[in-house]
Amino acid sequence: MKLSKISLMHIYKLISRSVLFLVALALYIASRIHGANGIFFGYEQNNIVLFVIWFAFLVEMVLRFFPSPTESMGCQKQFRRNYIPADASPTPHKGVFAVILSWVILNGIIAALYYTDVIDSGILLLIALFYSVCDMICILFYCPFQTLMMKNKCCTTCRIYNWDYAMMFTPLLFVRNFYAITLVLAALLLLIRWEVTALKFPERFQESQNENLHCKNCKEKLCHHKTQLQIFLKKRKGLH
Repeated sequence: MKLSKISLMHIYKLISRSVLFLVALALYIASRIHGANGIFFGYEQNNIVLFVIWFAFLVEMVLRFFPSPTESMGCQKQFRRNYIPADASPTPHKGVFAVILSWVILNGIIAALYYTDVIDSGILLLIALFYSVCDMICILFYCPFQTLMMKNKCCTTCRIYNWDYAMMFTPLLFVRNFYAITLVLAALLLLIRWEVTALKFPERFQESQNENLHCKNCKEKLCHHKTQLQIFLKKRKGLH
């Protein structure tokens, strides 16, 4: 099946975020070799890299506040124009608290490592960038939250789709720096906007109550690409 425009956009994001992560990792390693401390959040020579990272993600988050034809319906279902009433009973969203608990535990461990000086703020930024790459992997290939916890059909119906930036920048909660603080604040505002909308208009987030979330209206076809990948991997495994 031909890749949809939205799928191509996610592939572009995967590549660009991977490049940012690898550049940041290389600079971090180089700085440690030369004995510099506080990379990214205090090492002046790499401020341009930090600015590029900050600006790129800030623009992404600002755009997420507005309707867009190039974004996934997974995050666009919050907007009134994307709601087409369907006459069916609501179904409960499963596994959301399991996601919260697992995320708190994981990042609690990271926070403990940071406050005991096992890792520094540069590592926290690298973890955030790694999360950003994993975010695209979840959308394009495999999502443990979907498969193991929430059991939702696809990203379009995902209850926590717009949690991505808040989850991505969780490690930066522990850093007192302009770049970190502004990224975290923007991510939290996006999360609050999403949750307030879900509370006021829950029908927009329900596949059973919103025709736009039905398979027949899907323009992304991400699930087809994931299925094709799984079939390919199974065939490769069978060859060996």
